Amino acid sequence: MTNIQDFSEIAPFDDSQFSEKMALLVKEPGFEHAVRYVMPQVDFPEFVKELLSIHDKRTFQSKVMRPFLEMLASKTTTGITAGGMEHVDADKSYTFITNHRDIVLDASFLNLCFLRAGMPTSEIAIGNNLLIYEWITDLVKLNKSFIVKRNLRITQALEAAKQLSAYIHHAITCKHESVWIAQREGRAKDSNDVTQESLVKMLALDGGATVAANLLPINLTPVAISYEYDPNDYLKAKEFLLKRIDPEFKKSPHDDLLSMETGLLQPKGHVHFEIGACVNDAIAPLVGSDDRNEVIKQVCRAIDTSIHSGYMIYPINYIAHDLLHGDHRFESEYSAAQVADFEQYVESQLDKVELPDVSTLDRAFMKERMLTMYANPLKNKIAAKKQSDKNKSV
Repeated sequence: MTNIQDFSEIAPFDDSQFSEKMALLVKEPGFEHAVRYVMPQVDFPEFVKELLSIHDKRTFQSKVMRPFLEMLASKTTTGITAGGMEHVDADKSYTFITNHRDIVLDASFLNLCFLRAGMPTSEIAIGNNLLIYEWITDLVKLNKSFIVKRNLRITQALEAAKQLSAYIHHAITCKHESVWIAQREGRAKDSNDVTQESLVKMLALDGGATVAANLLPINLTPVAISYEYDPNDYLKAKEFLLKRIDPEFKKSPHDDLLSMETGLLQPKGHVHFEIGACVNDAIAPLVGSDDRNEVIKQVCRAIDTSIHSGYMIYPINYIAHDLLHGDHRFESEYSAAQVADFEQYVESQLDKVELPDVSTLDRAFMKERMLTMYANPLKNKIAAKKQSDKNKSV
């Protein structure tokens, strides 16, 4: 069995390292600045004392991260709810695979739901492109995160994928820790959530058997995340515009930091997590198949169908769909006042876009992109229901 030391480069810190790493973290000026920024009322010296009294990740999550996340939830949401907890057995470990809306909070709020339910939290996959300072790497590894290496040359990327796959299998089968990973690299900017085949291929690299047989031990379990409002919607619309102007446009580390800050601190409305059933029942019949690509496609389809079926649909999703298509198909799902409020919201978000020389056409393009973001979950949920009804009738 692979030794945990083989994964020290990417794995969360072991509890035996916790006190040493925390002692270094609290001395970092960047860490102090970040804490004071997100918790303006904090007594930092007292906060440091509390951190130094903690000696393991579990206590850190329950004593520090849970109160912080509850504070964020009370200030920036109208409530966080979770369904499908019956699909999670506290004595088993899972790979929770979700759609990706918010850089930080998708996994953090899911773990908050587990903490509230008295369930074990999951380890969190985080891209190293977000770890622009060493102290951020230390902080996330203290908080049960493991590192996904991005932007590598082809040979390096294959080795990194093998290492990541081996670590995820190790975490679940040896450490008995669940893990969280997004269904794709980067957020789906238009909220059209589709699982990347390359991600499932990576998960299936470890095990030495067929793709399906390699996937069974990690208990792939889809989770649908539904934010009523996406605080980053206008930043995503801005990125669509910049890419239309310059197809080679790439976000800067500053852009990622702004997205993280906006997602953390700005209003989100209601947030819902719907945990689907583990897809092993769909994978098991494929174990004997040598058609690797077809197996990958079927696994992705099972994940996507579960996520699309699990969305919570809010009035603004119906409104966005009707505005986008210029009809009144879902008018029974909302009021005229809700339409006016949503249209005002969209305009106020677009007003935040800071770009020189934004034309009327540019603004109309960004508005169409925002409406698409809010309409796509409804569109995909309808399609998933149609497919489910079709399957039942066969």
